[in-house]
Amino acid sequence: MEENDIEKKMLEAWNTVPKEQSQAEKEALWENFASETFPKKRSFKKWLYSGVAALLVIALGTTFFISEDNFQTTKNDLAYTIITNPSSKIKAVFLPDSSVVELEPNAEIRYAEAFKTNRRIELVGKAFFKVRKDKLHPFKVTCQETTTTVLGTSFTINGNEKNTVEVSLFEGKVQMNVENKDNSWILAPGEQFIYKNKSVTVEAFDRFLDFNDTKFSEVFQYIQSTYGYTIKMPEEYHNMKITLRLNKKEPLQNVVGIISQMSNLKPSTDKKLKTITFK
Repeated sequence: MEENDIEKKMLEAWNTVPKEQSQAEKEALWENFASETFPKKRSFKKWLYSGVAALLVIALGTTFFISEDNFQTTKNDLAYTIITNPSSKIKAVFLPDSSVVELEPNAEIRYAEAFKTNRRIELVGKAFFKVRKDKLHPFKVTCQETTTTVLGTSFTINGNEKNTVEVSLFEGKVQMNVENKDNSWILAPGEQFIYKNKSVTVEAFDRFLDFNDTKFSEVFQYIQSTYGYTIKMPEEYHNMKITLRLNKKEPLQNVVGIISQMSNLKPSTDKKLKTITFK
């Protein structure tokens, strides 16, 4: 077959919208294509078949949805992963680098397929980030006109309101940048960056929750409303009073560990029933 004819057939394959086919149909189509195009080079069938198939996947892309408890993941035609939370509850997302994002209702994140070497996320809405440290690959989150750059820390970004982005830092350190502004802002734990109507302010916020001479039962209520777990403990402990300070974004396992030490009881967790029992 002439070179022009080969190019013509490759172009036809490139522009064809793929449809679901069985493996036998794919093999038959390839046999037909190969017999016309490479009648004297059949030994190249295997690797060339794979190459063309890969080329078509790259060119045309794929789209799929995983729906579990109103949680959706999409891989679009530009090799980006888009995760949305259309539910009414906060959803935890584990990123490829082991960082964790807690997506608020109606929030969305988008990141490249090669995330481990390109740790850049686009956020719409509000989310809490617990970032795994990686000095070679800084973690960046863009939200509206702002970019938050971190090495390893925990913070909340709220971009729900139009023309307003709030970044609240709980641990570590972050650098804030705004599109078309030369300045940058370094936040310390307990500081909040507010970008509203093209203006920037940095102010302190209360990142802790204090329980002063508080009954265990009130702490249990806080755990249930914040983490969704019911606490079970011997009745005699319910009215015992404790004093402690918690980071408002303290991981649940840390809170359980603190209660265990203060009560001298051992916890057991049932993730299916979402209960924690101290004995």
